[in-house]
Amino acid sequence: MGLRNSHKVDAGFNMSSMTDLVFLLLIFFVLLSTLVSPYALPVDLPTSANKTKEKASVSVRLDAEGHYSVNNQLIDPSQLEPVLTAEMAKIPADQAIVLHVDQSVATGITVSVLDICKRNKWRVILATKPK
Repeated sequence: MGLRNSHKVDAGFNMSSMTDLVFLLLIFFVLLSTLVSPYALPVDLPTSANKTKEKASVSVRLDAEGHYSVNNQLIDPSQLEPVLTAEMAKIPADQAIVLHVDQSVATGITVSVLDICKRNKWRVILATKPK
């Protein structure tokens, strides 16, 4: 009599479906991280056809309500120069300040920030949004 068990149990575990899932999650988070803006404060930037490939080391934002922020930290307008001096001391000398100014901010305020940068001989990039 040939009584043999035809149901064999495999003790191994197939990891191919788990690796597919992890790979898809990795792609999702990589794509999501590139879509998230590093700046928390919304600013209505002017439009321009020029593009900058400069990486922002120090970011200065002037919004429509008159708030100043350096690297997403709100500061008092009178403390702008000391805060910028401290931030620029942390980075190499060839790096630039990226200035994000709302369209409704008065030109005099923008010029005063540019004057601080010129006095200290810092490079400044005026950020715009593409057309």
